Amino acid sequence: MPFPSSPRARSGPRRRSLLAVGPAALALAGCTAGPEGSGDAGDGPSAAERRARARAARDSEGLLERYDAVIAARPALAGRLGPLRENVVRHVQAFGGGRKASPAASVPPSGPASPPASPPASGTASSPVSSPVAVAGNDKDALAGLAAAERELADRRSKELLGLPGELARLLASAAAAGAAHVYLLSEGDA
Repeated sequence: MPFPSSPRARSGPRRRSLLAVGPAALALAGCTAGPEGSGDAGDGPSAAERRARARAARDSEGLLERYDAVIAARPALAGRLGPLRENVVRHVQAFGGGRKASPAASVPPSGPASPPASPPASGTASSPVSSPVAVAGNDKDALAGLAAAERELADRRSKELLGLPGELARLLASAAAAGAAHVYLLSEGDA
């Protein structure tokens, strides 16, 4: 009976494969899930679809604020969190949000310190999300907090997509899958 050569042999996908698959899945789902021109229904998205899309955008904006807060408080994690943050920015844009959805904003330490206090809100009802985000005192706890937020959002999205029509359900499923991949990457340590 052969034994594994390494006592720390990992099971499951590697970080690079998850980073490659997550954005590709989102891009595939997002290619046809634009806010207009879906063409199926003929009369546009229903009110329930618009509410679900707006809620998903607000949720992604809230997650983006968490990433920004952790990167600002823990600059040493910026390199590790940058690609994950960029995926969250894409989620915000795919769901039709736009507040703070700038890929260039991933360098908060040298940027202005005032955006969290006065975000450029575009008339959305997401002002409760813009409250200051508490960041744990060390890198490990900060990553664990982000992983917990990603897990909670991915679980909620997985449940919500069951009652949604085709394209929006696929987009939400793709974002939930990317969130699950983020949880894995945030939980794996330095590897």
